[in-house]
Amino acid sequence: MNTESWWDAYAAWTSAWYVSIPSLVIAVLQIAGTWATFRKAGRPGWAAIVPFYNAYTYLKVGQKPGWWLILWILPIVGLVITIITALAIARNFGRSALFGVVGLWFFPFVGYPILGWGSDTYRPVDDGSIPPSTAPQPA
Repeated sequence: MNTESWWDAYAAWTSAWYVSIPSLVIAVLQIAGTWATFRKAGRPGWAAIVPFYNAYTYLKVGQKPGWWLILWILPIVGLVITIITALAIARNFGRSALFGVVGLWFFPFVGYPILGWGSDTYRPVDDGSIPPSTAPQPA
């Protein structure tokens, strides 16, 4: 057996483990943290694992219109939408814009567990960006 080919196979196998295990830990942290954050915001936690519905739920927790999901999937525009949504979610949990950008947008596997398992409470801020309901109010 060629020693060089054995070493290449061993190096490839071990480097794959060095990448995949931390990636799995990060994914589990983000999913679990997002699940807890969604539940704290009154949304179903399982939305964290359903593609597209999780983006819709992010928008709703950030009090953004659902049609922004169309914008979310566009290149560059989607990047801006994700930052705006992260800022809005941070604001609704009483956190700063810095936490929104760094904690929720850049390091979501850190920020969402902090929101989900921390002492923060979800208090949607009425900034007039969502029109009031036109449904009749009970007397």
